[in-house]
Amino acid sequence: MADYKIGILNGDDIGLEIVPVAVDVLKAAISKYPEIKVDWRPLPVGYTSFLEHGTTLLQSVRDELYTLDGWILGPIGHMAYPKNEPLCFNPHPILRRDYDLVSNIRPAKSYASIPCINDKVDLVIIRENNEGFQPDRNMFMGNSECMPTPDMALSLRVITKRNSQLVAREGFELARKRNGLKKVTAIHKNTVFKLGCGLFIDSCREIAKEYPDIEFETVVVDTFAMKMLMHPENYDVVITTNMFGDILSDEAAGLVGGLGMAAGLCAGPKYCMAQATHGSAPDIAGKGIANPFAMIKSAQMMLDWLGRRKDDKAAIQAAADIEKAMEEVLNYKECITPDLGGKASTVEMGQAICNLILK
Repeated sequence: MADYKIGILNGDDIGLEIVPVAVDVLKAAISKYPEIKVDWRPLPVGYTSFLEHGTTLLQSVRDELYTLDGWILGPIGHMAYPKNEPLCFNPHPILRRDYDLVSNIRPAKSYASIPCINDKVDLVIIRENNEGFQPDRNMFMGNSECMPTPDMALSLRVITKRNSQLVAREGFELARKRNGLKKVTAIHKNTVFKLGCGLFIDSCREIAKEYPDIEFETVVVDTFAMKMLMHPENYDVVITTNMFGDILSDEAAGLVGGLGMAAGLCAGPKYCMAQATHGSAPDIAGKGIANPFAMIKSAQMMLDWLGRRKDDKAAIQAAADIEKAMEEVLNYKECITPDLGGKASTVEMGQAICNLILK
């Protein structure tokens, strides 16, 4: 028996619709395995939190997250937040950094029943989540040599051996459990960025020595961008740095039908956060047509990650049940949302997945 404490943070806009659906699917799958015990913790975040509590991320919420195993975070609509409100900020970078969510795991898979550019895609891109051109700015505060001028913009890229190796290990472990090519591809540009990309690749090579059963290769980022478009079937697990991974994972999502299919899991040594890679889509919020696929898949990945961490066979099987139902539901046009060519609402698609799990 395994016990879990899981947070539910709806986020903004369509997050208020797709996160509850993802939770319903998780609950349906878990209900088949009474040995799985989950303590669900609804927590405020985002603009709804600001309106009710005066800040987008309460200190009490930050404290409680440290007591959880993982949480589901809906999309954050931070681009529309009031600019003159210091307590109305994007909580996402804080959540990534405070809980050491180093690896951002982003799968891309094409399905026969869903229109796509390439029907041979089944890969996972893992990007480093907290470094690159997005380090904690406090690292550089007060250093006048790093300050830009009106005529110069200065960007600082941070790469550490520690985070690079955590990303690499996540990638090799994933390649080992996937029914794929048993292959890890590390993406870099050390032909130009010899220090940063050089450190990343050297760190990945060190970890690769611990996995002799997994094929390892390195590819320059621009070459890989072309090869992934032409022959995605040649890749299994891809590991890379922050910005390269952000761009390449969106490219991969485009191959399989768009960001509505783009799930994501932020994971670290202790915690994980299910978060779809798409935005909050305020233009369709409240219409009941948002595609919940990516959010449900993200939650499914969280359950699988937690189950493997605790060696909980029931949780792993429940996650597999969700994945099977998600793939099956795509075959029924009446059960999928309009962006996928169907007629169902957000809730109806979620209910269809629940019904397939429980049948």
